[in-house]
Amino acid sequence: MGRKKKPFEIEITDTAFPGYGVGLKNEEEVYIKNALPGQKLLVIENRRKKGHMEARILETLEDANYKVQAPCPHFYQGCGGCTHQYLDYEKQLEFKKNQVLKLFEKKNITGFEFEGIEGSPEMFHYRNKMEFTFGDMEKGGEITLGLHARGMSFGILTVDQCYLVEEDYRTILKETLEYVKEKGFPKYRVMSREGFMRNLIIRQGKNTRELMINVVTTSQLNEDFIELKERLLKLPLENKIKGILHTINDSFSDAVKIDELKVLYGQDYITENLLGLNFKISPLSFFQTNSKGAEKLYSIVKEYIGESDDKVVFDLYCGTGTIGQIVAPKAKKVIGLELIEEAVKAAEINAELNGLTNCKFIAGDVAETIKTIKEKPDTIILDPPRAGVSSAAMKYVIDFDAKNIVYVSCNPESLVVNLKELEAAGYRVDKVRVKDMFPHTPHVETVVRLQRKHS
Repeated sequence: MGRKKKPFEIEITDTAFPGYGVGLKNEEEVYIKNALPGQKLLVIENRRKKGHMEARILETLEDANYKVQAPCPHFYQGCGGCTHQYLDYEKQLEFKKNQVLKLFEKKNITGFEFEGIEGSPEMFHYRNKMEFTFGDMEKGGEITLGLHARGMSFGILTVDQCYLVEEDYRTILKETLEYVKEKGFPKYRVMSREGFMRNLIIRQGKNTRELMINVVTTSQLNEDFIELKERLLKLPLENKIKGILHTINDSFSDAVKIDELKVLYGQDYITENLLGLNFKISPLSFFQTNSKGAEKLYSIVKEYIGESDDKVVFDLYCGTGTIGQIVAPKAKKVIGLELIEEAVKAAEINAELNGLTNCKFIAGDVAETIKTIKEKPDTIILDPPRAGVSSAAMKYVIDFDAKNIVYVSCNPESLVVNLKELEAAGYRVDKVRVKDMFPHTPHVETVVRLQRKHS
């Protein structure tokens, strides 16, 4: 029999990425999700990880005195979309900055110029994409449409007053939910694989003011959604609806996959404009969810690459080619590598749209396609998924012996591991800037410039 875990009291003195409060128990660090420095808590051990314990809150005995009232009503109903609305934005930035620096310190990465943290241009209503889910808050309860409730595996909370998005999203959500309730359509249940309504996905060109609405269902009922389309088109919206889509998705996972796509109105894409370039966004395109923030993020990348027209730039994990195309006007040639074939097709379309003739995009596993390139890069841009750059791909990155590497990371934990590998291979971390793209959540982007030590 394992020992019975006993609750214990702890004072929170620090924070750690992503969004943990940290305290000490018998000299061992204890990480507690969403806890804050200054709090005294009653907690119980959850699990042990390498070098620390994780615990969960049972009761707040003393609260932090700097907390503020969260403006969104759903925050106190237990919505999982935001975690830190009860913190003043400057406080959120301070914690994120310290969490990133702490990871650098732990890995003994020193000697760089730290350029601080840059906030998001918009603190609320900043998201250009929301994937709402149909569900319920209790088994067999009334159908809901919104986001996952905090700490619940299946609970979905209707978020018709969500502060992460503009008013148009809330208007469309209310109308769609009302329509589904009137028709009595059942929600899809993942466990039993029965039901009809799965998701409502809204995408927006923040700078172009274009909207795409995508209703995702299974094929278990036959519904043409013509009435819903008419109702949506009559809504008083500030943005222009460019497309209303119906996606049929019979996959067993929660992820949105397209088995069949029906265009109910308009077209199956919208366009967004970033820093003077146009990007076509289709239903499954990866695109930064904060357009105004993305412009600032990509401006940092441009600055770190420097102004020179004779550079060959490799854009690894390029997605739909946004970063590569933004630096292309100041480069001799840009070569982008990306695993997802659809993203590469989109990158090619976007480059054509922008009249860029010096961009080439290659589809395939980066660790494999990187072997086929004969050119030598002056600068490599790394913008990998959360797991970071794999060891296989990193070997080739190092072998290219580029003078500069600009690393854009959405996960500072995998970033610092990769930076140590690059340091060991003769690179020096030169500059670091943290960029917040996701206010009220624990997530953050970090941009790092590395330079080769030998010339």
